[in-house]
Amino acid sequence: LQKELLKYKQEARNLQGIKFTSPQDALQQRLIQQDASVLQLKQELLRASMDKEELHNQNVDLQRKVEERNRLLAEYKKELCQKDRHLQQHQTKLDEMLRQLSEASYQQVDLERELEHKEALLAHCMKREAEE
Repeated sequence: LQKELLKYKQEARNLQGIKFTSPQDALQQRLIQQDASVLQLKQELLRASMDKEELHNQNVDLQRKVEERNRLLAEYKKELCQKDRHLQQHQTKLDEMLRQLSEASYQQVDLERELEHKEALLAHCMKREAEE
């Protein structure tokens, strides 16, 4: 039974690909596993570093775009302020012209009344002269 048990254990080890005939083989197998783990960790670290670098580049690009947009925004604000000043100047000129136009209209009405009054006086004088 013991011989059979050893035989089956040996078969199981062979089927699993593990054949330890000495403690050195076990240590070597352990080193191989650790090397594989270290290699996997290095690959993950490399991927993480590449991802970090890509994110850094994206961040730099986004910051550049934000700075460009802020510059454009500042230019637009400057242009808008200039246009507001021009608009205020034109509004002031328009208000002054409207005031002058209103005064001219009042003067025209006064002159028309005065002309009507003088025409009436002239007509009255002409009528009186014709009667005399």
